[in-house]
Amino acid sequence: MIVVLGSSGSIGKNTLEICKKFNIEVEALVVGNSIGLLNEQIEEFKPKIVAVAKQEDVAKVKHNRVYAGEEGILQLLEECEAKTVVNALVGFAGLKPTLKTLELGKKLALANKESLVVAGKFIDTSKITPIDSEHFALWYLVNHRPINRLYITASGGAFRDWDIEDIKNATFADALKHPNWSMGNKITIDSASMVNKLFELLEARWLFNTADIEAYIERTSMIHALVEFKDGSTTAHLSSANMQLPIAYAIKGEVKEPILEPLNLLELKSLEFKEITQEKYPMWQIKEHLLNNPDMGVVLNAANEVAIKRFESGEFGFFKMTDLILKAYREFEGASASSLDEVFAIDAEVREFVANL
Repeated sequence: MIVVLGSSGSIGKNTLEICKKFNIEVEALVVGNSIGLLNEQIEEFKPKIVAVAKQEDVAKVKHNRVYAGEEGILQLLEECEAKTVVNALVGFAGLKPTLKTLELGKKLALANKESLVVAGKFIDTSKITPIDSEHFALWYLVNHRPINRLYITASGGAFRDWDIEDIKNATFADALKHPNWSMGNKITIDSASMVNKLFELLEARWLFNTADIEAYIERTSMIHALVEFKDGSTTAHLSSANMQLPIAYAIKGEVKEPILEPLNLLELKSLEFKEITQEKYPMWQIKEHLLNNPDMGVVLNAANEVAIKRFESGEFGFFKMTDLILKAYREFEGASASSLDEVFAIDAEVREFVANL
């Protein structure tokens, strides 16, 4: 029996597919604004409790036990008997449910990147199973062996084949045209800016306790991660671009049944790695600083969330969005939280700063 937070997104929908495959009961579902889809999921999976983002949407939900807002999600978690929670919520909104899940002693299958990005040092990562394909691949490969360096891969996002001059005039709609994946708006924008990969590097830092991590562009999204071991060998994890494999492991712990179709090696396209450049991806200039100053994750995330909203509204172009994020990062350089309360305080301060830039 499980709880799925964010059941309307790609991770959530794939989680429900795994539940069908293995006959896993779904005790509760949480969505933001996708009420129509939630009603379809209620009909199919018969959850005992559901929650939505807004109080005004409660009446639209075809269920007799519906909670709303942040407090509603936390109440739902407290009342659920399920021992496993999949947190696929988007953004900073996923942090409190992560903390509540761990507080309740439940197993956390985590797809909400921001939880570790903003509050990694206050979270016991031994209680977390990551769902990100990159971190799952690293876990799959490391297997308690001594490592030298970790590598994750990036698709390059919507603008990987654009000229830099053209990116300056790119619109929000342009940034949503991801070459390899179909994802939600925010993560697709984060992919185009490479903020998503900065988040994943920081996640890996907390999960594997090392700052010796690198990311390269690999266009096919077939190689998810590589590990360079102390003995000098390097091993890669290859699979089709399907999130059901990490989800199955996160929920079941061990998987012996086929989840994916095996790759046909003879049909693989040419595999090559390319450097992520600061010219095309200006956010990459803070990579080393972020890895060595992980408390800055809360600054990066807050600035990013506000800047994306302003970009979406049409206020400015793509590179102006990244400029705002970098200005906030420099303004708050040295920010450090000694408690979770300070994490929330820094988050609020950064959001106000970026909103007024």
